[in-house]
Amino acid sequence: MVWSPNDPYNELPDLPPPGDIETKAVLKATVEARVALAALDQAARRITNPTVLINSIPLLEAQASSEIENIVTTTDDLFKYAHDENSATNPATKETLSYRSALFAGVSLIRSRPLSVTTATEVCTIVKNREMRIRQLPGTYIGNPSTHAAIYTPPVGESNIRDKLARWERFVHESPGLDPLIVMALAHYQFEAIHPFEDGNGRTGRILNVLLLMSVGLISEPILYLSRYIIQNKDEYYELLLAVTRDGAWEEWVIFMLEGIRQTALSTVAKIDQIQDLQDEMLIRVRVATGSANADLLAVLFEQPYCRISNVIQRCGVSRPTATKWLNDLVRDHVLTDVRTGRERLFINGRFFEVLIRPESAPATEPTLF
Repeated sequence: MVWSPNDPYNELPDLPPPGDIETKAVLKATVEARVALAALDQAARRITNPTVLINSIPLLEAQASSEIENIVTTTDDLFKYAHDENSATNPATKETLSYRSALFAGVSLIRSRPLSVTTATEVCTIVKNREMRIRQLPGTYIGNPSTHAAIYTPPVGESNIRDKLARWERFVHESPGLDPLIVMALAHYQFEAIHPFEDGNGRTGRILNVLLLMSVGLISEPILYLSRYIIQNKDEYYELLLAVTRDGAWEEWVIFMLEGIRQTALSTVAKIDQIQDLQDEMLIRVRVATGSANADLLAVLFEQPYCRISNVIQRCGVSRPTATKWLNDLVRDHVLTDVRTGRERLFINGRFFEVLIRPESAPATEPTLF
């Protein structure tokens, strides 16, 4: 059957693709991506307080992945409401925070059972904040945003979609001889091509990328900020997805995803180094403000960069007057800034934000690990 953008792609082939997917170019890109991931994992393990990364990087990933779907919010709003997403008033902020919740839920799921179709369904349900089921009705298609003409029409029929998902799951777990990074790239295309839910497929698929890499031990925490690379290359991302469907252009697609992993991992290593340097510098300022080497206060300022007096009281075990004095002293010394929201004062670690949102360029060649 010849593929047509207007017809449901019920003949979507199973994975793996025919022929040799591990070409010389793909293998070279795989090695470079693996070295970069290993450097990222080492950097994450050596940072003094890994919670800083676990609290911040997934928020940035959530923001970028949501922006790919034209759900746009600010880093400022995300961190302001990170402690309680229900208090956010902006719908885009709420939906982006739901992505973060879905990512964390997915991490919890794969730590107790293998990655599966059930994982994808539960993740999508949290992303969309309503129960998501496998598509039952026809009519879903990917359209040109300007003309609304069909670019791609996914398979239809609940039983057909479930069958393709079962085969997708089998491939993820039973692909001997293929490097897990290549498996991730192939599986990501296949999931997006199946398009099993009415909405939320793109965000769910990008969460599954991270979960797959964690499930095979290539990263230990969900700190791969891959969606930034995708949004920076959004047009190419969609063009390459379509080229696989239309032309079977697997090599170009796999190399694109592997390069994304390489660039993302190395830029995150650079960001981790900058965060560590900033923590070392701020510890000196905190010591001056509090009269002691207060590692707990430093931790809360990075774990919750929109800090409340109650956060310091709880984490440091001090009285309200003491916590207030410390924070006021840090504001006076221009270490923090403060804003009032309703009855609360929020103390902001602005320099940390600057590091988080600053674009980092990955080096052209991979680092040595020795």
